[in-house]
Amino acid sequence: MTMTPRRPAPRLPVVDADRCTGCGRCVAVCAPRVLSLETTADWRKSALLHQPGGCTGCSLCAVRCPFGAITMRGPADTAA
Repeated sequence: MTMTPRRPAPRLPVVDADRCTGCGRCVAVCAPRVLSLETTADWRKSALLHQPGGCTGCSLCAVRCPFGAITMRGPADTAA
């Protein structure tokens, strides 16, 4: 039995590091566990999409973020 690869998510989370407080709520709600917290150069924590290929594009992380730091963007979306 062969497994067919899953299609990439149509939209992926993009984290605005200036708005992210590192609270971890997005990481906690991420079922495929592709988000994590990283420590930045100034010792702050910030969310990071460390495995884009595993993201399902469900948007739960963006919905859960109380600071509006996560937006879902597709490959055709331009950076604002």
